Amino acid sequence: MYYHAGVVMMGLGNLEGKAMKWQGRRQSRNVQDRRRSGGGAVIGGGSIGVLAIVVVGYFLGIDLTPLLQDQGGTSSQPRDLSAQEEAAGDFAAVTLADTEEVWAQIFQDQLGTAYQPATMVLFSRASQSACGGASAATGPFYCPTDQSIYLDTDFFNVLAQQLGATGDFAAAYVIAHEVGHHVQDLLGVLDQTNAARAQMGQADANAVSVMVELQADCFAGIWAAHAETSLGTIEVGDVAEAMNAAARIGDDVLQGAAGQAVRPDSFTHGSAAARQQWFTTGYEAGTLESCNTFAN
Repeated sequence: MYYHAGVVMMGLGNLEGKAMKWQGRRQSRNVQDRRRSGGGAVIGGGSIGVLAIVVVGYFLGIDLTPLLQDQGGTSSQPRDLSAQEEAAGDFAAVTLADTEEVWAQIFQDQLGTAYQPATMVLFSRASQSACGGASAATGPFYCPTDQSIYLDTDFFNVLAQQLGATGDFAAAYVIAHEVGHHVQDLLGVLDQTNAARAQMGQADANAVSVMVELQADCFAGIWAAHAETSLGTIEVGDVAEAMNAAARIGDDVLQGAAGQAVRPDSFTHGSAAARQQWFTTGYEAGTLESCNTFAN
């Protein structure tokens, strides 16, 4: 099963707003970069319009594959990365390193145990994970089977332009959200909720999925608070970017943008207000205990 942020946003090279202090800082070693290998389907030659349609369709449960007919081919030739792609990869690796440092401290202080970092797999267009195919249509996601985060860095600009969620901390929020799913995996939350969902009807299973996603948002807020106080890399304006991103990727906002009626029983990630609320809860409280979305 995939665990993802809903949609992701970033425009490295075209950033607006506050800038995180990430350039020249330590990068995580737990990164696999597959982007130079070339492989995978080319969707519409990188067309922003087609990619955006696929993203919205995927996260709203709409089959839009007919729109991809004759939109592109495949490529398996090795390639060089652009300067923007290099910067996106560096940013992701620095952000992952920050999450490792923060969660190692939290696990030690709040749980008395060691934190086991996730792996981040960077890919372009398409790749393969232990949970199935990874592509621009799936968006960033966490796969508990191989404890890895899958991230198409070419996808960032598309969503920044389509959704207007610009700024590097908006992107960091999404990475932190995926790491939040890894934390849930380490805590046993994903196993428990998957078992529970398997015994439920669709509406109840969706409600549990929302709780899982909102807890990952709350964990992202915990990370932001500790990164601000311990690492000194985040400022108040950065957090505003994350709040803007959370508002733009709520299920209600996405359904409305797609011209659909807003149906709370179909939500899988939570409303814009709920996503903002739980990020704020984690940010202000800073404890794992504060993120019990299942008790509300």
